[in-house]
Amino acid sequence: QVQLVESGGGLVQTGGSLRLSCAVSGLDFSIYAMAWFRQPPGKDREFVAYISYTARITSSADSVKGRFTITRDNAKNTLYLQMKNLKVEDTAVYYCAAPKDAYIRPKNQSEYTYWGRGTQVSVSS
Repeated sequence: QVQLVESGGGLVQTGGSLRLSCAVSGLDFSIYAMAWFRQPPGKDREFVAYISYTARITSSADSVKGRFTITRDNAKNTLYLQMKNLKVEDTAVYYCAAPKDAYIRPKNQSEYTYWGRGTQVSVSS
């Protein structure tokens, strides 16, 4: 049974930092690409950042470039999202996700099969 469990969310002020973690079990984490998504209140879920299974390729949404960094520790089966200079508009539930198949790079959100339950990030002004 595949499980993704996010942690590290919380309430911070504008300009603050948080590091989210996603503990993965039930699959060979080291050969799966991973991604972070978020769902702001009242809006659709949106892409935040992607990392290949080797960690050599990363990408992120324009709205978080230069502020958020996605990394992974394959020895710990854990995905991370370091968030700096947080803004009010970063307020959302953050989810980690994995595709159904190993090695592939999903083209869109619908190609991610496994999802965590999310962790709330709230940024106050």
